[in-house]
Amino acid sequence: MTTPGQPAHPEGMPPSSPLVVVLGEVLVELSSTEPFAAGRTLRLDFSGDALNVAAAAAAAGARAVLASRVPDDELGEALLLRCAELGVDTTGVVRVPGHHGVYFSHADPMGARQFAYARAGSVGASLSPDDLDVDLLAAADVVVTSGITAALSESARETVRRAAAVAGRLVYDPNFRPRLTSASAAGEFLREIAPHSEVITPSWPGETTDLLGLAPDVPAREAAAAALRLGSRSVVLTCGPAGAVVATGEQLLEVPAPPARVVVDQTGAGDCLTGTLAARLAAGDPLHEAVRLGTAAASLSVGGQGGTGHQPSLEETRRAATAPETPATQGNREPR
Repeated sequence: MTTPGQPAHPEGMPPSSPLVVVLGEVLVELSSTEPFAAGRTLRLDFSGDALNVAAAAAAAGARAVLASRVPDDELGEALLLRCAELGVDTTGVVRVPGHHGVYFSHADPMGARQFAYARAGSVGASLSPDDLDVDLLAAADVVVTSGITAALSESARETVRRAAAVAGRLVYDPNFRPRLTSASAAGEFLREIAPHSEVITPSWPGETTDLLGLAPDVPAREAAAAALRLGSRSVVLTCGPAGAVVATGEQLLEVPAPPARVVVDQTGAGDCLTGTLAARLAAGDPLHEAVRLGTAAASLSVGGQGGTGHQPSLEETRRAATAPETPATQGNREPR
């Protein structure tokens, strides 16, 4: 499935590392620090929730395997090189003819954001159950996928279903995107996948309002309890700068997030939380500790431009999770 001669796992990552497999589409990312206009300078990178999550999982100590489709062209080669830089294992990548999905973004530290996508018919959106290494999924400590992947195409949705049926521990991020699907369809699929999931990670109040039909002013703890009734073993309700609420059958626990020290771009912060969470669960950390580190990593990640602009190391994340609070620069904006 990978390029001839490519190593089975990133250099320096022992095969015995906890294994996280991430399913989804990788996008070409063209980002700018200025609003969209002719003549602007754009920075080329690669992103998309699957790559962002895999990169965060690798940074948090896991062998993170990306399961995706990538075009077999020169830009695809650059994408695989970027994965190697991020420590992401690409043995689950399938190379096929076709075109890349692309998105353009502008985000500034004060929170203004612009996004434009060109992804219809992309290779990544055509992910199929036949692309999956079922043995790899079954062997994984944690498998991660999202509502974005499920909304890309019917074949991608079937791929998520197959992964959910095979995975021993599934982390599912609803990641609702109105440009891809409706709230009713995304909510219905969340209800289908939740009973197969170890953890679901809806946002509050956004996704609990849109997908669960709860009122926007429902307290986060009540929203987390409602999400748990969908059937997953646990819920990590992400609450922006406030951190997260963890709901299990035994308890409801609030996990505060350290404030971001530097804010450059908030893109991908939620993915960083999910990837870190998955890696630490795979490593055997208790759920509350995995969430604590996930919120810290997300707060650090906004210091870089783009979805993978800054992936904090596990050491850096642990320091941030235990450091005294300090105000953020660039307007003291929210981390997510």
